[in-house]
Amino acid sequence: MNQQALSAFIWSVADLLRGDYKQADYGKVILPFTVLRRIDCVLAPTKQAVLAEFEAKLAAGVNPDPFLFRKAGQTFYNTSKLDMRTLIGDPDNIAANLYAYIQGFSEDVRDIFERFEFATQIDRLAKAKLLYQVTEKFARVDLHPDKVSNMQMGQIFEELIRRFSELSNETAGEHFTPREVIRLMVNLLFVEDDDILSKPGVVRTIYDPTAGTGGMLSIADEYIIEHNDKARLVMNGQELNPESYAICKADMLIKGQDVSNITFGNTLSEDGHADAKFDYMLSNPPFGVEWKKVEKDIRAEHEQKGFNGRFGPGLPRVSDGSLLFLMHLISKMRPAADGGSRFAIVLNGSPLFTGGAGSGESEIRRYVLENDLLEAIIALPTDMFYNTAISTYVWVLSNRKPAHRKGKTQLIDGTLFWQKMRKSLGSKRKEIGDADIVTLTRLFGNFTEAQIATLFDANGKEVGRRMVHKGEFQPLPPEGGKIKLAPLSRIFPNDAFGYRTITVERPLRDEQGNIVVGTRGKAKGQPQADSALRDTENVPLSESVANYFAREVLPHAKDAWVDEEKTKVGYEIPFNRHFYVFQSPRPLEQIDSDLKQVTGRILQMIGELSA
Repeated sequence: MNQQALSAFIWSVADLLRGDYKQADYGKVILPFTVLRRIDCVLAPTKQAVLAEFEAKLAAGVNPDPFLFRKAGQTFYNTSKLDMRTLIGDPDNIAANLYAYIQGFSEDVRDIFERFEFATQIDRLAKAKLLYQVTEKFARVDLHPDKVSNMQMGQIFEELIRRFSELSNETAGEHFTPREVIRLMVNLLFVEDDDILSKPGVVRTIYDPTAGTGGMLSIADEYIIEHNDKARLVMNGQELNPESYAICKADMLIKGQDVSNITFGNTLSEDGHADAKFDYMLSNPPFGVEWKKVEKDIRAEHEQKGFNGRFGPGLPRVSDGSLLFLMHLISKMRPAADGGSRFAIVLNGSPLFTGGAGSGESEIRRYVLENDLLEAIIALPTDMFYNTAISTYVWVLSNRKPAHRKGKTQLIDGTLFWQKMRKSLGSKRKEIGDADIVTLTRLFGNFTEAQIATLFDANGKEVGRRMVHKGEFQPLPPEGGKIKLAPLSRIFPNDAFGYRTITVERPLRDEQGNIVVGTRGKAKGQPQADSALRDTENVPLSESVANYFAREVLPHAKDAWVDEEKTKVGYEIPFNRHFYVFQSPRPLEQIDSDLKQVTGRILQMIGELSA
């Protein structure tokens, strides 16, 4: 059974629930039953051996746990004589037997079903006389890893969660990231790391503070296994949503990971990996979600710990917590002397430019750029995510930049690299193809400037695209056609994004037009500033304030001066401005000619109506 057929079969359970459950509550039944059946199938081959070992060790008075793990061949086991197939053999006692079966699991698995609040659903299904039918339906599905791979299982969970989140109108981008976006992020993460891609026996740690169902961690693991099956990734994560956490934990259990590394709770207020450092990190935090609920904890950490905590550089506005996750990841970077770290995070457009000089957002960007942590930002196409169509960007940060990247930041416009989906999924109408992922990864890995040349034929129809790297000759246009060049990859020194906001003062004058001077203290004998004439100017860090002031201000206001005490340093990354290509308007004669033709047609139509 392929993935689509399997997810459709599981979803068909909704037909049984209709009427007794609201649509938004279907997931409370379907998700835990899917996890239960998956675990049931994984343990099936060793079931009898585990039961025999359990009886033997109880009789000997020995703690059976380590022996049962070994017999099960997993990091979990079940000591109940029941399984899902035997459960449906006793319809009259289905609820009691299902409770007993769940209690037979080892502690980590029981925790998963507690997060699902599965006992509540068993009661509810039993009262609705649906428990046997639902159990029987899932017992007929074979979810053993030999039949359904871990990758397929992850995709099934994501598809189900996507449908449930649509029904319950969840916050945009809250649940999970499309697989091709994760593959791009993983490629960017490992592209320059030869050790983990080639050396046997290498062990590295990876962390996702917004783990969801574990999709990012799983795809990173698949990538490493594909390129170096002798390397190992130790997975770590934290998740706030109980159902997503339960699925992630179940997935990690089946993969043989240490599930104590997957913690539950709000990453920003309850760091489940305090003081831990990681080699790699991935994250797709919720877009534009406010952090008012945890504001007290975050402000306390910022004010009391400063740079010894996670939020030393500053705090963004309460309406968008994206940059809090960025700072959280920076705090988890392994020191450069110990090998350093690299991470990729998906953010919306707001963190690029929101907030003027001195604001929390600007100070965070300043910290990132002045400490030379930002390697690249890649703009993704719109309509990439299931719950939102907004513009999104992948930020890649590292404290172990190679020498040729030091002091520089690369911007890549990936908005052209997409293909239309055959069928839209929520707000997701586009996907990044495998070839596009390779292209964007190479642009990042090669660290060169490039342009995209779009070729048009004589009729103005696009007939092809070519990438033109710095120093290469651009292609010739088709006969009678033309070529349009646009920047694709640009490299800037870090200070190109910085500026000084200077305060320009003009003198206060009395009714006779004379300048008013101060009479006391430091202001004595000095011209007083007229607050009504006060203005500000942004001066690039690469330029002298004195030169800028002499060129841009004094010719228009000879009596102006700069109040240096009010000068602030700011940073912003105006991504779109760096990729904007001016297109001159059509010649006026051509526009006039078109207007005359349209006017003529309108007059002709009016004449025909009046006739």
